Amino acid sequence: MPKVFTSDSQKIGELGENIAVKFLMKHGFAILDRNYTKRYGEIDIVAEKDNKIYFVEVKAISRLNLAVKELDDYRAEDNMHPWKLKRLSRVIQAYLLGHSKYEDKEWQVDLVVVFLDLQNKKARVKVESDIIL
Repeated sequence: MPKVFTSDSQKIGELGENIAVKFLMKHGFAILDRNYTKRYGEIDIVAEKDNKIYFVEVKAISRLNLAVKELDDYRAEDNMHPWKLKRLSRVIQAYLLGHSKYEDKEWQVDLVVVFLDLQNKKARVKVESDIIL
């Protein structure tokens, strides 16, 4: 059963994830799973490219103007708190254990930040590769 997003921040998050999926597919990634959820956490996107598995955390940021310099200074990885990384690590372990066909593949964690300009219907995507858990 698909998730039902009700709050504005959940809707922005869903939009950000949809844009991230399109971005990844455009860059040659195959999407394996979305919103893989366990009671202790969630993986937003699981993708594969060049025989490598990517666990992708998506952060969507809504701004009135995407040209503002503060966006260049925004560091979404600062929002990846130690407890978030620990929970993400546990969910990744559960995913790999539950999908034995991926157990011998190399994998990494990426962060995709989607900056949304809802008023002008524009988005900008920033990728932080290989986040250390």
